[in-house]
Amino acid sequence: MNCYPDLQMYIGGAWKCASNGQPVLNPVDESVIGMVPLATRSDLDAALSASADGFRIWSRTSPRRRGEIILKAAALMRERIEEIAFSITLEHGKPIAQARLEVIRGCEFFEWDAAEGQRLYGRVIPSEPGIKYIVMHQPIGMVAAFSPWNFPMSQPSRKIAGALAAGCSIILKAAEETPAGAIHIARAFHDAGLPAGVLNLVFGIPSEVSDYLIPQEQTRLIAFTGSTAVGKQLTTLAARHMKPVLMELGGHAPVIVCDDVDPVAAAIASAQRKSRNAGQVCTSPTRFFVHKSIYAAFARTFAEKARAVTIGNGLDPSTEMGPVANSRRIEALETLVADARAKGGRVLAGGERLGNRGYFFPVTVIADVPDDARAMREEPFGPLALINPVSSLDEAIEKANALPFGLAAYAFTHAASNADRLAEGIEAGNLSINTLEASVAETPFGGVKDSGYGREGGAEGLSHYTVIKNVSHRMSI
Repeated sequence: MNCYPDLQMYIGGAWKCASNGQPVLNPVDESVIGMVPLATRSDLDAALSASADGFRIWSRTSPRRRGEIILKAAALMRERIEEIAFSITLEHGKPIAQARLEVIRGCEFFEWDAAEGQRLYGRVIPSEPGIKYIVMHQPIGMVAAFSPWNFPMSQPSRKIAGALAAGCSIILKAAEETPAGAIHIARAFHDAGLPAGVLNLVFGIPSEVSDYLIPQEQTRLIAFTGSTAVGKQLTTLAARHMKPVLMELGGHAPVIVCDDVDPVAAAIASAQRKSRNAGQVCTSPTRFFVHKSIYAAFARTFAEKARAVTIGNGLDPSTEMGPVANSRRIEALETLVADARAKGGRVLAGGERLGNRGYFFPVTVIADVPDDARAMREEPFGPLALINPVSSLDEAIEKANALPFGLAAYAFTHAASNADRLAEGIEAGNLSINTLEASVAETPFGGVKDSGYGREGGAEGLSHYTVIKNVSHRMSI
């Protein structure tokens, strides 16, 4: 029988409660479903000590053996998919089908990195006889990682997979609003035989945890996924202590719709993806720049599809979109919609909160949104789509690049010349053409400009969890 897990921290291979905690709410009805423990200074010290011990063991464990344990944990998570998905839906609100896909996605990160950890090759640089130059990749050390609430299982998976595959230990501070996904990950690794101290899971007041962990000598890398504002604060703190960072930050993804595609098909695909996770995705398609010749058909179809989305409890199999995460998202979306409407935007669908219990907000479509509207400049992080006409591909690319964000971008076109122009001209870490999938385990993921630094996934993903050492060896003095 599925049930919400007992919420505890995981430190040094043991589960630990805390004297202080905060409630976890079900966003469907605002009921309390659990109490998440908040770490004290002594809890963080214990995690630091445990991670140091864990690193000494794990960094000396062969890549093959590390991969075996990671794969065993991933297999356990696949076996427990229904239990994990139920927990995610209960605390986050997303439809159960999407929660299952999130578990699978998280497992794919572990499975890819488990294999990739066995391919962290060094090299021998050619030299004169009697001298060898050897380049080695070694695990960087203990990682302090911070994951957000929007993907309770797959976001922690990215951080843990990269760290463990590279031979690092990790202290993960997962999201207090959605803690169950990370707890299920820790359970799987515990049951898979991961040595104590390699993975440590804590919760707490975010600023207090980061302010304490980042300056510590044991901390060698800070890995964070979240807002640009917080990411800049953590990067500044890390820089004061000469700590490298891996930052996956906010976005405001543009979608360019060229005049050579079917506007109806493109609009249906876009509306479906906009409703995914209630738009609470850093790569969610939001700013749509549509060629004027197909603009009316695209906007009309998008609005029709948006109005048809079934909204409700994620545990109901018929639900296509659940609630947003909390009251803060409701307030932010209401403010952005009101501002866009006041500046002349036309609300074609949605625009107002549904009911007064639970955090339900419909897919909202606004057309003809002026550039000075707040929604065009601020990441809405919700089910809000902004649709504007453009006269040319060059105009669309200029508008797409106008913001300081550069995480994901999308386009619909069947012309090779357009695709080439987009690939060369779009300022983003990830460009997807004729698909709205921004990343998979085998491809590198990350942003440019204010959207972050570094990459997770792909052959490039583990490099940030390692240090490069050059060994110069002369055979005799």
